[in-house]
Amino acid sequence: MKPRAIVFAYHNVGVRCLQVLLARGVDVALVVTHEDNPTENIWFGSVAAVAAEHGIPVITPSDPKSPELRAAVSAARPDFIFSFYYRHMLPVELLALATRGAYNMHGSLLPKYRGRVPTNWAVIHGETETGATLHEMAARPDAGAIIAQTPVPILPDDTAAQVFDKVTVAAEQTLWRVLPSLLAGEAPHLPNDISHGSYYGGRKPEDGRIDWTQPAQQVYNLIRAVAPPYPGAFTDLGGHRFMVARARLAAPGALRSDLPAGLHVSDNGIFAICGDGRAIAIHELRHQHDGSETVVTPAEFAQLIQTPRYS
Repeated sequence: MKPRAIVFAYHNVGVRCLQVLLARGVDVALVVTHEDNPTENIWFGSVAAVAAEHGIPVITPSDPKSPELRAAVSAARPDFIFSFYYRHMLPVELLALATRGAYNMHGSLLPKYRGRVPTNWAVIHGETETGATLHEMAARPDAGAIIAQTPVPILPDDTAAQVFDKVTVAAEQTLWRVLPSLLAGEAPHLPNDISHGSYYGGRKPEDGRIDWTQPAQQVYNLIRAVAPPYPGAFTDLGGHRFMVARARLAAPGALRSDLPAGLHVSDNGIFAICGDGRAIAIHELRHQHDGSETVVTPAEFAQLIQTPRYS
């Protein structure tokens, strides 16, 4: 008899990991996902669409603690519960309905970066490596025993979106590699020492506000961490809001450093001076106005804020 699972999933990791379960012959009896938020930039794949293609029932409850959800899970009689980038914590009473265990795929190398948006936080903090971890679910978030991990590199100019693409592949590889032993009851359950890790909460668009008095590397990490398709790092200047969509940390001495911290324009482009005197070259600057965005040239930027140009 095939092992039966209920899958809570969303986003690209949810899509790929659901497909791994199906490819490995798991009987997915029910998929629980989210209704897409009309105010959110939906740049990722649809778990609901994948489930529909395979004839799997889909529900989108707003409350993971609802009696209706518990009844649906209980009726499916799952051997396993899997959570792949589902956005709600699942109550332990629900997890207990899986007779052979409940497991979550997390986008970091636990115990580091427990909690929300781990890829973005890893880039913000200048990490050179992250990854994906399959772990047992527990009452505390991302605190259960580690089943398997796969690391990926974070290169110096990677954006969070680029790193997330790698993490998605790492999640798929992790699940594919360990699933046979997990289904056979032979997978390792390794310690997850949360005292050696870290926990981070969610981020809001306002958290992308740039403080140009910070060191250039810190500013650049923020720009990379929230670059599109995320809301972006922004600054307000002359009554206008500008979002830095693409940038590059300049080599010391490559650009002027004798100017005050903030955005400046030259005949060749737009650049920023940071608190340590180091510069960032701005390759794409977007003007946000009345709910729309337009990419501005150096000349348009200078005109908008009526700033002098530097050669």
